[in-house]
Amino acid sequence: MFSLYLQAFEHYQPLGKRVLHVLTTLPAEVQQDFLSDTRFTVSLDNFVPGEGSTVFMAVPGGTGVGSRSVVLRPRLSECDEAFAHYVIAHEFAHAYLRNGPWGDISDVENAADALAAAWGFAQPANPPWVGR
Repeated sequence: MFSLYLQAFEHYQPLGKRVLHVLTTLPAEVQQDFLSDTRFTVSLDNFVPGEGSTVFMAVPGGTGVGSRSVVLRPRLSECDEAFAHYVIAHEFAHAYLRNGPWGDISDVENAADALAAAWGFAQPANPPWVGR
């Protein structure tokens, strides 16, 4: 069902398995929202030090017509599994919320954290921040 979203990670395990775990744990309505929207994509960041990276996505437009791309770093294969699941769920929450608020939470980062936690992927108490 999610094979289209896992293609980019076939050579990056366990990241592909981690993405699949989060996707299959999400509520059915979230899964269906992603599966029914061609703008929703999941890709691997191809950052090369000194060169940068290239990620292709739809240009944002009016409400509901922008990109819903999730770009994940290969380093999520190497970090603690619970932390990787949290980061992946947090990014999926941004996509589901279309980078907007959730309920009374207007800050988009806090909204994504809260929704990821509601899905069972709370931010670890002492996160080993990737990218330091």
